[in-house]
Amino acid sequence: MSVNLNYRSDVKELMDDLDCSGAWVNQTLHELDVINYWLGGNAVSLKGIDHLLKKVATPISIIDLGCGSGDLLKKMAVRFGNKLELGIGIDANPNIIEYAANHCAGLNNLVFKSQNIFDESFSRLKADILHASLFLHHFKDEELILLLKIFKSQATLGIVISDLHRHWLAYYSIKWLTKWFSKSVMVQNDSTLSVKRGFRRNEWIKILKAADIHDFDISWKWAFRWQIIIKFQ
Repeated sequence: MSVNLNYRSDVKELMDDLDCSGAWVNQTLHELDVINYWLGGNAVSLKGIDHLLKKVATPISIIDLGCGSGDLLKKMAVRFGNKLELGIGIDANPNIIEYAANHCAGLNNLVFKSQNIFDESFSRLKADILHASLFLHHFKDEELILLLKIFKSQATLGIVISDLHRHWLAYYSIKWLTKWFSKSVMVQNDSTLSVKRGFRRNEWIKILKAADIHDFDISWKWAFRWQIIIKFQ
């Protein structure tokens, strides 16, 4: 049976359970780090941040939304060195935050907070750059519009987004890759569902404009990622 990718799915992923914990979550976080490395997701994020930092000489702060294992924030700390004054990893699941803090132990410029981004306390957090990789597809369009309006008030330099292109080849490729190589039930379940919750270019443009964001660059990157760079300066 062929999959219908005409519209974004709103079916919840296993990862959306904010109380999930234990070995199967740890295995999932490890496998997601491997997938992001080999399929180019990390590069999409890091190069997007590079673009925002071209003319910036002073130390900066970054909020990483849905930080997962903290691995990408760790890579930012290595890549940007002393230029990254503070990196803040945000995830609503306290078990994931505990994993991330242990994974990034020893990096004094990184902190991790268990926070729901719909809580008012989150909107008071400020940073130079907000970053979200494989995070925003978890939300419905109307939620994304609301969130992007909040993000605009938090970031001084801009926002970098890396998320999935909803495409049949992406769907079947990840389906078989995870079937062959993944040991995680969560990865096997959520990987294809994530593609079904991904975006087409026109959908992103519609969402961004509805959030009153007009100065942005959207580019397709391998493998089946949208890179969105929103500039405020």
